[in-house]
Amino acid sequence: MKHLYIGGYGPGILTVDEGLTPVPTPTFLAAHPTLPILYAVTELGEAAITAFSAEDGLTLLESRSTEGTMPCHVAVHPSGELLAVANYGDGTAFVQRLDGGGGFAGEPIVLRHQGGGPVTERQECAHAHQAVFHDGILHVPDLGTDEIRRYTLEGEALESIKLPPGTGPRHIAFAGSRLYVAGELDGIVTMIDGESTTGTLASRKDGVNHPSHLELNGGFVYVANRGPDTISVFDAADLSPVAEVPAGGEWPRHFAIDGDTLYVANQHSNAVVLFTLKDGVPEPTGREIPVEAPGCVLPW
Repeated sequence: MKHLYIGGYGPGILTVDEGLTPVPTPTFLAAHPTLPILYAVTELGEAAITAFSAEDGLTLLESRSTEGTMPCHVAVHPSGELLAVANYGDGTAFVQRLDGGGGFAGEPIVLRHQGGGPVTERQECAHAHQAVFHDGILHVPDLGTDEIRRYTLEGEALESIKLPPGTGPRHIAFAGSRLYVAGELDGIVTMIDGESTTGTLASRKDGVNHPSHLELNGGFVYVANRGPDTISVFDAADLSPVAEVPAGGEWPRHFAIDGDTLYVANQHSNAVVLFTLKDGVPEPTGREIPVEAPGCVLPW
């Protein structure tokens, strides 16, 4: 049976229809591709990655340090053989082998990084913001250094993808040869396809925008806009705008798409708001799930 798991800055992981599992600031969640194992990072306080059994509720299996500060994202490789964590606080990326039961196997690979950017109050050092496995490579968008760092699965550094100074790349997504980037600092969505680069404003609304999550679905690019508090939809082929709709709350930090349902985690208004996708455009359902400071939504 599929459940909806919600993490964030509240007291734990909320499993909708099952209840709350106490965990310190579980701001991002990821699921094992074949086993009933859920992983969560602890962002504030003692930085950790924790594995839970998801059979008959959530049961803690084991936890270990992420070897950095303020881990904000975790991803599991499609093989189920390793996971990666992005530590926002100091830019460290962390790769952990997994055993056949989804547990942590051996010592991790710790990928430290240094650098900064021109937006001094936000780019004073490296700030890894996401971990994405694609085509046998680990990609780590670094908001602090305006690049997408690239590593082999064994931790060997490859040439990074450089972005314009002040971009502040936060989340990325791939579709074939195309790479899509949400710039948290410049408010721009960028599509890179070989030598070709296309960019567009993530929001057409007035005021400052800090885009958060970006995701591809059904030929569309979806972006959450914090400040305007909207969800923008673009054609994935050329980033032409399709729609921009209110997020149903304040500070949409993350969202997830499951079939024709869009779940938006509005951090500052303490709710996950549900939309229906009609021809790719989110339409309000009038439904929401109250939860303290949600930061991640995982239908699984």
